[in-house]
Amino acid sequence: MSSRTQHGGSAASRVFLVVALSAAVIVAVLAIALVLDAERSERTEAEEVTRAVAESLAALPEVGDALAAPDASTRLQPVAEKVTTQAGVDFVTIMTPDGIRVTHRDPTQIGRHYLGTIPETAAPYTEEFTGTLGPSVRTIVPVTVDGAVAGWVSVGVTIGSIWSKILPRLPFVVSIVLALLAAGLIGAWLAGRTTRRVAGDLPAGTIRDAVASYESVRTLGEALRAQTHEHGNRMHTAVSLLELGRTSEAIEILTETSRQSQDLVDQVAARRGGDPTVGALLLGKAAQARERAIEWSAEIDPDAPRSVLSPVDAVSVVGNLIDNAMDAAAAGSPPRWVRVVFASSASGPAGLRMEVSDSGAGVDPDLRDRIYEHGFSTKATGPEGRGVGLALVRSVVEDAGGTLELRDDPTTFVVTLPARPA
Repeated sequence: MSSRTQHGGSAASRVFLVVALSAAVIVAVLAIALVLDAERSERTEAEEVTRAVAESLAALPEVGDALAAPDASTRLQPVAEKVTTQAGVDFVTIMTPDGIRVTHRDPTQIGRHYLGTIPETAAPYTEEFTGTLGPSVRTIVPVTVDGAVAGWVSVGVTIGSIWSKILPRLPFVVSIVLALLAAGLIGAWLAGRTTRRVAGDLPAGTIRDAVASYESVRTLGEALRAQTHEHGNRMHTAVSLLELGRTSEAIEILTETSRQSQDLVDQVAARRGGDPTVGALLLGKAAQARERAIEWSAEIDPDAPRSVLSPVDAVSVVGNLIDNAMDAAAAGSPPRWVRVVFASSASGPAGLRMEVSDSGAGVDPDLRDRIYEHGFSTKATGPEGRGVGLALVRSVVEDAGGTLELRDDPTTFVVTLPARPA
């Protein structure tokens, strides 16, 4: 029986929900991006149009002449109204050098001061400003006569007009959004259906248990294979030495093998309430380390309690951490070593503390989150890491109420787990 509580819907339902929500979020972001892009495009066009109209009008000689005449408003108001209609802008305001309006869309505003920025230098200036017609994009251009500023021309397009040009585009945007959303929902349905065909109605926790079981069988199988292989090699060597008459050397090899294994066996056996499956795993991993020319050491406190993890989950956690450590040590420079510690937790409620250290080059801080999220090998910088191994370890440990910590110098994974009730 797994130590984890099975809850939630089936894996297929979760896959459908995750994919569907992801599609909805992507589509919503795309819709906002399309609308904002349309608004930016219309605003840019408004800036270009107002500048072009203002510069053209300011360059007309009759505008400069009229500004110097006493009846400037009478002469220029019809010109401003005509340009407003023909150019498709919302207002054309002509004013004196100090900003007193000579023309305006609302004739009652003529003679009042211009509501906007008048540049300190005689140069065109574009801005968004809230005036008598509301927020607008406007460009003000100087009217010069004989090199002196004779007045100003301001041409503007209201923000309301800009959005009125965007509205006709919305049906197209909506059609794209709906098509993408439909495609996303179809994809979510297909993903859920495929998952259901593979996993049936199993909850996600059950599938994770299956993965943990597979990882446990794999790592335990690799450890036992290494142990068998090592013993076979040593036996063949001892037999060959005996055939050559070198009895003392044969005895030395067999004795060393027995001593190394017996030390670990004694530690495992001395641990009260220990998991025999984990003990067998440690013996196999010790042989695997020697096979890979990695120095192995284990410190097992006799008083270290057994954790709440099932044998399958315990083998999955211990095996993946040791595999990760041996990969990191093998990739580093000599001396290569791996150290495993089982002890009682130093603080808090009674529990098991397990540490797995290696001689690798240390952990790049930028990789910490990637290690936890994606299960990359400690020293990996890309997809060549151990796949789901460390991610599975984190999931199992956290679901059991424990913690997983990564330390540097040397690289050490520290797992703390609640103790199994007596």
